[in-house]
Amino acid sequence: MSLADFFTPIDLTRIIPKKGYFTSQLGQKIDHYSVNFPDLDQKPDIALIGVQEGRNADNNDGCAHAPDHVREKLYILNEGNYNTKIADLGNIRPGATVTDTYVALKTVVEELVKQNILPVIIGGSQDLTYAQYLGYEKLEQKVDLVIIDSHFDLEEDIQVETIETTSASYLSKIFLHEPNYLFNYSNLGYQTYFTSQESLRVMEKLYFDVHRLGELSGMASVAEPIIRNANMISFDVSAIRSSEAMGNANATPNGLYGEEACQLCRYAGINDKLSSIGFYEYNPAYDSNGQTAMLLAQMIWYFVDGFYNRKRDFPLNPKSQYLIYKTSLKHDDHELVFVKSKKSDRWWMQVPYPTGGSMNERFHLVPCRYDDYKTAVSGEMPDLWWRTYQKLS
Repeated sequence: MSLADFFTPIDLTRIIPKKGYFTSQLGQKIDHYSVNFPDLDQKPDIALIGVQEGRNADNNDGCAHAPDHVREKLYILNEGNYNTKIADLGNIRPGATVTDTYVALKTVVEELVKQNILPVIIGGSQDLTYAQYLGYEKLEQKVDLVIIDSHFDLEEDIQVETIETTSASYLSKIFLHEPNYLFNYSNLGYQTYFTSQESLRVMEKLYFDVHRLGELSGMASVAEPIIRNANMISFDVSAIRSSEAMGNANATPNGLYGEEACQLCRYAGINDKLSSIGFYEYNPAYDSNGQTAMLLAQMIWYFVDGFYNRKRDFPLNPKSQYLIYKTSLKHDDHELVFVKSKKSDRWWMQVPYPTGGSMNERFHLVPCRYDDYKTAVSGEMPDLWWRTYQKLS
């Protein structure tokens, strides 16, 4: 089966401006499926995928209509100072059942990642994150998942067989999925009054990284190492405050500012590890002036900008491009090792495998901040080191 069988063409008459596109605009640069399906043998860097699925949205009926509204705004943005190779594959057909849509998205993500083409998914409801995750099932790699959301979309105290996959519960399906190939989960931007203490205890017990909105407000750079560690990202538009993004039935007064959301997306694009990203829960029915669609288009633009400014400096090859720093703790003979890229000034921390690892891989490199190095220099163990060591156990 060809990937084209899963898609319907874009109706350009709905999104193209009356005067057409200028040569500098993305509408002239993107190889879009309006007549002929893009030739993936030409190896585009990025593939845009619309998913018109919202049947399992939690109180956000209408989000299935999002993709073309976002395209309308994205296509009028100007290309940055690089030559983009982006294919827009069109919209995934809604299946006879939601499960059919999941299978289609899983298949598309899996095939694109295999071909080293990065899928940018425009949903649709956030339960599609589960299908995005399933795309990694046969790729024989552990997955680091980052979700930007004001809530934990988690059901408590139930078995996987009884969980309904909705935009409010899909995370439970990911946590309980077998085979388990989830190495780490991180949440950015949760709001405590939307979060049960029991779910926070679950995150602590599993050594997952969760970060309140207050930790990021005015300091989005705190999120950079967390995003740099992700293989896949899911961004819920309701994580953005309603004054910036009202196009969601679940929008609330507090949340990220628009420029913070764009900054997080640029961090995502510049991440050498990242192989898929999804944007979910935008609902045109609540977006009377198109402001949220424009913000989402700008977020995707910043993601693309980050992608074309990747440093390709994931350690340690060649070693001459890195500086090694070693520190000792106050009350322990243990030595902590940090790595700094000369190219980007980004930091990583070495965490040894408890069993000694293999001959070729005796430690795990985890992205960190300069502040983690300063903590180690002061003689204290950074929390990030300990959490990562526990996950490796």
